[in-house]
Amino acid sequence: MAIIKKEQLKKIQRKATDIFNRTLDQHVTLAVTGLSRSGKTAFITSLVNQLINEGNNSHLSFFNPVHQGRFIAAKRVPQKNLHIGRFEYDASVASFCNEPPSWPKATNGISELRLAIRYKPKSSMLKYATDTATLYLDITDYPGEWLLDLPMLNQTYEEWSESTYALLQLEPRYSLAKPLIEKIKNIDPFAPVDEQLLADIANEYTQLLHTFRHEYGMSVIQPGRFILPGDLADAPILQFFPYTAFDDIDDNAYQNAEDNTLIGMLRARFVEYKERVVRKFYKEHFVNFDRQIVLADCLTPLNNGEASFNDLQHAITLILESFNYGQSSLFSRLFSPKIDKLLFAATKADHVTPEQHPNLVSLLNQLVYQTKHQLNYETIDMKTLAIASVKTTKVGTSLHQGQSIPVLQGRKADNDQLITIFPGTVPEKLPSSGFWDVNTFKYIEFKPQHIYGKHECLPHIRMDQAMQFLFGDKMK
Repeated sequence: MAIIKKEQLKKIQRKATDIFNRTLDQHVTLAVTGLSRSGKTAFITSLVNQLINEGNNSHLSFFNPVHQGRFIAAKRVPQKNLHIGRFEYDASVASFCNEPPSWPKATNGISELRLAIRYKPKSSMLKYATDTATLYLDITDYPGEWLLDLPMLNQTYEEWSESTYALLQLEPRYSLAKPLIEKIKNIDPFAPVDEQLLADIANEYTQLLHTFRHEYGMSVIQPGRFILPGDLADAPILQFFPYTAFDDIDDNAYQNAEDNTLIGMLRARFVEYKERVVRKFYKEHFVNFDRQIVLADCLTPLNNGEASFNDLQHAITLILESFNYGQSSLFSRLFSPKIDKLLFAATKADHVTPEQHPNLVSLLNQLVYQTKHQLNYETIDMKTLAIASVKTTKVGTSLHQGQSIPVLQGRKADNDQLITIFPGTVPEKLPSSGFWDVNTFKYIEFKPQHIYGKHECLPHIRMDQAMQFLFGDKMK
């Protein structure tokens, strides 16, 4: 009994500390958002690495607390949610120290990390109360695929099926999905439940999603848990699929279908998935963020072609619709936090030469234009940057036909070969359909540079500017 009371007391104390820090504006909850392979794990690892090793060649001149000499130190401290996995920072840094170095393991579950950042206040009210202050930064990491389930919260099974079916009509999805679409159309929706049939078709649909994602580089994958199930692998809650023939069935018959029919069971499992998996995920992790960075890899979709690039644009729109935006007052920070700063980051800026960075920023701005335009009405602060959380290349120049051109030098990710290349020009506007007929892209994946220990800072591009925008204003 005493142990229970002691644990309850610690929980109350942690909650009281969080509320106190929010009152003083000394607590930031950061959403690191992005689709698979956009670089979330590398971003979090680099951010922590730069801060806890500041002073050891960290290059944070655009982060005001460092530039002004007010930064003292940062350290990892116990996270507030003890039931959630710890972000594997040490393992991620160790991957860069390997010989040869490698990229950290991708996210396959939820994890958290908390930083305590000590600094000297300069212009806030805190300077009258203390010589030093501490900002607590909470970061949550989670699979990017799970993000795309959030729009399902506002859909019925029929609406989700129809929107998914519409997506399956587009190439390259249609050619791959046509046999499955026909198979679904041929089942009797009002027949008694055959659980093995549901499991078999759900497995075919899951394999299709894997093909879309891993072989064609498509971004819109729903449901996300189908390809990253975590502890739900083989559970019946993941054994459903979009029904592709709603136009052929009577609406009243569908509405009155019992759960012991095929269509009724599909609907029931969709609702169960939405409530027990998606809504739970949203409530536990997304309603409390007050700062957000959206990481986007624009270069890989350019490699994969028009369909992949358009799919990325669709995915970003779906993701951003699910967040709660608006100016964050003191009252709302305490009781109903909202995201009041949003950073769009084009990753892998080290994969193109520096004069192409403005084009990369312009391209991402075009991708998110509609969303940014809508969010402007919420008067939140937004910025777009081209970054490399971990810089993999060196910049130089080379002579080509008597002209000096910028080039990159780095080691190819697939064979460790050292190469020097001009990777090409990034389009500054959204490519038109005709553009893809005459332009091809081949941005090369590079291996990270080796570092000699966890206390060495990772090389980066504009991580200091990202930090300044995301939480530098809380360290005045």
